[in-house]
Amino acid sequence: MNESHEERVADRMNCEPPIFKGCSTSELLFIAVGATAFWFPVSILICALLGAITMGLGIAGVGVVATIVIVASFFQKIKNGRPDGYYQQVCRVWLANKGVQACPLILRSGHWDLGRTNSA
Repeated sequence: MNESHEERVADRMNCEPPIFKGCSTSELLFIAVGATAFWFPVSILICALLGAITMGLGIAGVGVVATIVIVASFFQKIKNGRPDGYYQQVCRVWLANKGVQACPLILRSGHWDLGRTNSA
């Protein structure tokens, strides 16, 4: 009976568990894909200009790992003591303020009115 209770505990989780430096698997995957998309072309281009193309693969590998560690540390500082999804909402508000994306959150501050009156 204890085994079935332990199996159900994982079903009650509200969010992904942190894997590395407070980042979940999907966040680490996002960081890794972005770092790979940046480092492989840049390092191969630089090393091709220097005449050692294969050296670019090694530099790209080191660059990807370093980027993952640095960005995960940055996310860890942003997420420290805040609720789940906090930085995602901050990014959406920032993009909305820059006019890049519509914000699904209400950003208006002030008095609200229902548009109704009490006249009978």
